[in-house]
Amino acid sequence: MSMAVSEQALDRVIDEMIEVVENSKDEIFHISEAARTEYEQLVIELEITKKKVLEYIEMGDELEDRVRKSRKQLALVSKNFDKYSEEEIHDVYEKTHDLQTRLIMVRNREKAMRDKRDDIDRRLQSLSKTIERAEGLANKISVIHTYLQDDFQQVNEILENAKEKQEFGLKIIEAQEEERRKISREIHDGPAQMLANILLRSEIIEKTYRKGDMEKAIEELKDVRRMARSSLYEVRRIIYDLRPMALDDLGLVPTIKKYIDTTADYHKMDIDFTIIGKDSRLQHKYEIALFRLMQEALQNAIKHSQASKIQVKLEINCQHVILIVKDNGIGFDPSLKQQDKSFGLIGMKERVEMLKGTMNIQSDYGQGTTVTIKVPFNPSS
Repeated sequence: MSMAVSEQALDRVIDEMIEVVENSKDEIFHISEAARTEYEQLVIELEITKKKVLEYIEMGDELEDRVRKSRKQLALVSKNFDKYSEEEIHDVYEKTHDLQTRLIMVRNREKAMRDKRDDIDRRLQSLSKTIERAEGLANKISVIHTYLQDDFQQVNEILENAKEKQEFGLKIIEAQEEERRKISREIHDGPAQMLANILLRSEIIEKTYRKGDMEKAIEELKDVRRMARSSLYEVRRIIYDLRPMALDDLGLVPTIKKYIDTTADYHKMDIDFTIIGKDSRLQHKYEIALFRLMQEALQNAIKHSQASKIQVKLEINCQHVILIVKDNGIGFDPSLKQQDKSFGLIGMKERVEMLKGTMNIQSDYGQGTTVTIKVPFNPSS
């Protein structure tokens, strides 16, 4: 009877997981569609900006020709000063000065349009990658959804204890929901607030411009530009936490360096990174696993250790990859942590076991914590 009740509980957990996966798929679809819409709008804006750049180039070239001719006239007047009246001389000087001023303004506008064009082009490239990754993630979630619906029912035959089955499913759901809450909170407190502020400041700029106070409008525009840059930084940081693109492009060591630098700056902490051995690309499965292990261990140290200094060391040799994350924090009893069934440590242990490696945690109250991960590695395989 108890086993039947446990199996029913697991079935409910599986149903909830399927619902979560379906909702995640819908959310990713909406994100992808929003990115596509923004991409299409930016394509139109890019074409308009390119036309304006060409217009300003033509205007500038025309003005340069007129300035050249005016300078010749000015040189002629200066050479034959006695042959012209004071009014004629004054007119030539004024005309030349006016043309030069207009030329400077046009060239400045041309530069602004060029900068805008380049910025839009960069945003298009970023959005293109976002759309591509969203589509890839949607495909992966579809596979997971199919697996949950068709194959996961067989877990009942594999797992022996129904209570462990239920806890396992609930832990996955809790981790998903916690990650969602974290991302939602970061977006709400960061980019969303900044974008709302940018919208408000843009209205102020419009009102200031209509009043004719150009200097104040320019200052406000500079502030908006700074806010937009900060918002872009926050968005990139959130995306980097989800999946650092540098891992695919540059490899493990540069990505860890960048992540540690960004994390240290964000949390105002002293985090030291040391690499021993050859800094070379590893197989994809090693790079992903080792980066996530480092990320989890580092975040645990930041959140729980109350440390003032954290050391991260990565050693790559011909037989092993060794990752060490050490802090000088308050420490803890590892046996008690294992009894609590910490989901973070369970996830780390599973990643290490998948690579046929070992993980050792040394810690005690007031003695800090050292996490040592050793993974067998063959560079030629």
